[in-house]
Amino acid sequence: MRSDLVFGALTHVKNRYELCQLASKATRKLHKPNTRLQDTTNEVLDRFKDSAPMGDSTDAPVQKVDLQERRAA
Repeated sequence: MRSDLVFGALTHVKNRYELCQLASKATRKLHKPNTRLQDTTNEVLDRFKDSAPMGDSTDAPVQKVDLQERRAA
């Protein structure tokens, strides 16, 4: 079921929007003619479940911000 694949992929990608962007780009690159787009999407999500699609190098260092420095927009 696709929801199981999505939740499995969310273990490596924390942001759902980012997961959708990565999955759509990967689906476009991996899709083959004469196959169903749904099957390609499921394959991409299955690959994301098994490994981190972005790798570990894109994690930006988190900076601690004091409460006084936070301001609403």
